[in-house]
Amino acid sequence: MFNRILGVLKLDSNTFEEIEHDENATTQALIIVAIVALISALGSGIGSSIGGGGFIGNFISTLIWGFVGWLLWSVVTYFVGTALFKGQATVGEMLRVIGFAYAPQFISIIPCIGWIVGLIWTLAAGFVAVRQGLDLDNMKAFFTIVIGFIVVAIGYALIGIVLGGIGSLFG
Repeated sequence: MFNRILGVLKLDSNTFEEIEHDENATTQALIIVAIVALISALGSGIGSSIGGGGFIGNFISTLIWGFVGWLLWSVVTYFVGTALFKGQATVGEMLRVIGFAYAPQFISIIPCIGWIVGLIWTLAAGFVAVRQGLDLDNMKAFFTIVIGFIVVAIGYALIGIVLGGIGSLFG
């Protein structure tokens, strides 16, 4: 797993191909997503408590969104890539390669700049993951990501509106 993470950090296409085809790598991808979600949740909780908000609520919601985001990104990318651009993959393959693409976010533990560097690096790794996972050329991979991002952003917004409305009812 460590060698695969290093390959992902190097944006090595062969590493993503290996991950794509290894069904046992799904658990490894889940572990990576869990670590990233935990790091993000701690940061969110601490940041919220410093700003006068509640640690627990922000911690839990950020932790849950870490997993939801991975699933949503993987499934939406799968559908966009296979339906619009005739990519070849399974949802499991997309879960694996995109889960490993989260690895650069480990550096988000570095105060101030870690999260932005990790995010940019994760986007680059995500591009390679989508390209290799769906067997697409660069342009089709790019458009798969852009369309997928728009769909995920709309989904997040709608869920946020619904949850915000529910919270207002009980607030």
